[in-house]
Amino acid sequence: MATIELVPFFDERYAEIEAYLSFLQNVEEAARQGTPRLRATDAPITTEQKKILNSSFYLQLYNLVEATVLRCLEAVVAAIEEAERRPNELSIGLRTEWVRSIARTHSDLGPDKRLLAALDLCEQLLQQMPIKDFKIEPGGGGNWDDSSIEKLCERVGCGLAISPDVAQAAKRHVRDDLGALKLVKNRRNSLAHGSLSFVDCSDGVTVAELKDLSAAVGDYLREAVGCFVSFIKLEIAEKEAQSEKEGVIAS
Repeated sequence: MATIELVPFFDERYAEIEAYLSFLQNVEEAARQGTPRLRATDAPITTEQKKILNSSFYLQLYNLVEATVLRCLEAVVAAIEEAERRPNELSIGLRTEWVRSIARTHSDLGPDKRLLAALDLCEQLLQQMPIKDFKIEPGGGGNWDDSSIEKLCERVGCGLAISPDVAQAAKRHVRDDLGALKLVKNRRNSLAHGSLSFVDCSDGVTVAELKDLSAAVGDYLREAVGCFVSFIKLEIAEKEAQSEKEGVIAS
């Protein structure tokens, strides 16, 4: 079942974050004893290089955020198709996303292609065919943070219940008057677009701060994944219950 894959996926990706943090911690601890060097070549790891290594962490952490969101949406679609749900069996949020996907309402189409998309939608509704080739458009566009995740969950009908402590840690201002996920998003975008250098990005940032950032982002995403798992199970359970009820009536 699709829900089973979500938690292991997140745990595996988060383990990569922890492995990189461990490496950064080793470099920082070595620097306290003097200039750290590579054993084989005795080449020094300079201050600028350590800053670049630390800045790369923002890219990796943002990758975790975006990958988690996309995998959750893929799991929702996979569960719907696996359960052979029909359009009328979807919640209003998911039905809206299905119409958007099949009718391509948000795509720039010519009249002929738009007509074909509309006919495809009508055919599937008339035949009450099980849903397939469905894709939830994630949006985001490189701007995933706690606010955009909350809006996405509201859009698809997934109840996002983040515990108070985790929500507070995620939204508490870390730097630049930004919470953890927003800071990661902004730093990643600044690095990706070249408006901030890798050396300047992590100037004054310690590994301890990166660990706290990782914990805040990881805890938030972990609970978000749990909400999607519950959402998917609920959607499938409703379908199974409905099918059983129809079977009893038919008999």
